[in-house]
Amino acid sequence: MKLKILALTLKSDKKIIANGAQVRGFFATKFNEFQLLHQHNASKFIYKYPLVQYKIIQNNPLIVGINEGADVLMQIYNKYGSKIKIKEEEYEILEQNISIKQEEFRLSDKIHIYEFMTPWFALSQKNYKLFKDMNKEEKQEFLNKTATANILSIAKGLDYVVAETIKACVEVKIRKSMLKGIPIMAFVGKLHVNFLIPDYIGIGKSVSRGFGTLKQIRK
Repeated sequence: MKLKILALTLKSDKKIIANGAQVRGFFATKFNEFQLLHQHNASKFIYKYPLVQYKIIQNNPLIVGINEGADVLMQIYNKYGSKIKIKEEEYEILEQNISIKQEEFRLSDKIHIYEFMTPWFALSQKNYKLFKDMNKEEKQEFLNKTATANILSIAKGLDYVVAETIKACVEVKIRKSMLKGIPIMAFVGKLHVNFLIPDYIGIGKSVSRGFGTLKQIRK
């Protein structure tokens, strides 16, 4: 299937000290009327694959909209003024780059390699307890299955029917990270999978806050 992907990159006059969650907080507060920007409905969290995702890539905020999320970003684009405020710091926006593409999201007849541009948050609290007691081979198999499950979850959220087996293999190492001020175990490295995934969308947990951002390694 084809996905409409909008990527909005903001560049400031100085280095932006922030994370994806803090960028999300700015947009969610500024444009609270758009549920897709914050995944909440009447103070309740919407448990669905996020169609708007916030990342920090090379010190620049990157906001990615998928399908309806792309439409929302088009509505708010250029309506937040020349400055954004993250925590107590104000940043002047000198440049805004926007791109809209139709990208493939589907099974493929060959293996594609992706790099995790941001740490992959793969384990729930329950799975973490199981994972830490596994041997090396068991951990590898568990993470491969987790990556497969992540992609199946995205497919379900986007109404794409996966008709054949997803073959995923990760090549990762542990990277400690933080979520809401709490230390978590995440992973960086590569994903090998027989699936086409648009650049800069995320897999795993907390993708709206910037975790698990993928980019295909093209030869």
